[in-house]
Amino acid sequence: MTIVKKGGAIALGAFVATTLGVSSPAFSKDIVIQMAAPDWGPTRFMQEFADKTYKAPSGNNVKLAIDFIPWPSFYERVAASMASGEKKYQLVVSDSQWIGTFIEGGQFMKLNKYIDADPALQKTLDDVHPALTEAYATYPYKSGNIYGFPQMPDTKVTAFRKDLFCDAGEQAAFKSKYSKTLPCSYEDWEKVDWTTWSDIGEFFRRSPGDKLGAGKSTEEFYGTAYQAGKGYDFSSMQINAFIWQNGGGIWDESNQPKAQAEGVVNSAAAVKGLEKYLDILKHSPPIAKTGQMDIFAIQELYMQGKIAAMINWNAVAAAALDAKNSKVADKTAFGIPPGTKNGSGKMERWDNIGGQPFVLTTWNSEEVVKESLEVVKWWLSPETQLEFAKKGSGNAALMSVMALPEYNAINPWNRAHAAVLPWQKDVWHTPEFFELLTQQQEEYDKAITGQVSAKEALDAIAKFQQELLTEAGRIN
Repeated sequence: MTIVKKGGAIALGAFVATTLGVSSPAFSKDIVIQMAAPDWGPTRFMQEFADKTYKAPSGNNVKLAIDFIPWPSFYERVAASMASGEKKYQLVVSDSQWIGTFIEGGQFMKLNKYIDADPALQKTLDDVHPALTEAYATYPYKSGNIYGFPQMPDTKVTAFRKDLFCDAGEQAAFKSKYSKTLPCSYEDWEKVDWTTWSDIGEFFRRSPGDKLGAGKSTEEFYGTAYQAGKGYDFSSMQINAFIWQNGGGIWDESNQPKAQAEGVVNSAAAVKGLEKYLDILKHSPPIAKTGQMDIFAIQELYMQGKIAAMINWNAVAAAALDAKNSKVADKTAFGIPPGTKNGSGKMERWDNIGGQPFVLTTWNSEEVVKESLEVVKWWLSPETQLEFAKKGSGNAALMSVMALPEYNAINPWNRAHAAVLPWQKDVWHTPEFFELLTQQQEEYDKAITGQVSAKEALDAIAKFQQELLTEAGRIN
């Protein structure tokens, strides 16, 4: 971060401005706010739009300077910077799961006193969807302690081949075989549960030469795909939806130290959810059984025209509409992901939220904190959020923007994004996150590749988590 006093030049500028009757601060500074962020569309847009439009209300010359870091090395680079004591960044984009690590490490700033003193910031936060504030800002999770703000809200969406799902022949054949409607419209997808999703996966399995829509398949073709990757959090992000929708749970950090892992993580309901997830995988491409079906592999398979429908984050699913890289750009539509019907027939849609907050670091001067919070208010202003959505880079975080009549028409996934936000939960925010996740991913991979059963995987996960969290003092 650099602050440069501009001395006499500014004083002269202020004199000229006053002489000409133009309002201008008598003294201003150049302030550079350095932000660490992953290198992708949502943060590239933020930089470009800030360069074009951001003007600090203070009159200071404030520049947002984003250090773009490739996703594969993003956490390691940020963690190294935090540990080094170099105090390079004033703002950091952080996966929500990381915030506990850096809060307890003393690097991320608690913001309640600034929010309490700023009615404009309070108004902004009142407009942010509560699911986003809860997941992106609170530590401990679901507490009243606020540490961040939404930078890129992300949720899952279904992308599907409308040329196949809306084909009259395919619709008639599906109706004949399953006595169900093959979903073609958004309204149709609202009625799709996981059993129907499984039927779709089975139905669209075709071999070379088989009829497919108005033509024939030229290669092995598969019905459905969702995350089943061993790396990072890929399988966990999809499996959690099945566990929650079936009435199961994960270790609940908001109820520590009373919350237990054993008996919860491996409950009968959680086992049922994981079994359903594993059963549906049989309709996916063979890569699903290798531990490599992450969000990027799913995306590539869909864009190559090898699967009929996928569930993926809308932040990456949008690439399917890029005619330069996608063979199905003109054939793709979007719907809400499937859910699970509960005992009363209501659809449960609990899912794991994606996306990232951005946070302030603790070593900033009061002046830089103030200027950084002004950047936050600019980013979360209705005007900026609407432009963010229009450019196709991201999703609005504000309820007022999502309620605009034109919002759903801006991007084909916007309607689904707004609809699923109330159903979002998150994984743990504690510093033990990576140990919990790494072991869980290993056990899920064993289940996905057929080495252990769903119950065996969850028993191993529950035992590990109980021991780790007890040792850490988070379980009594």
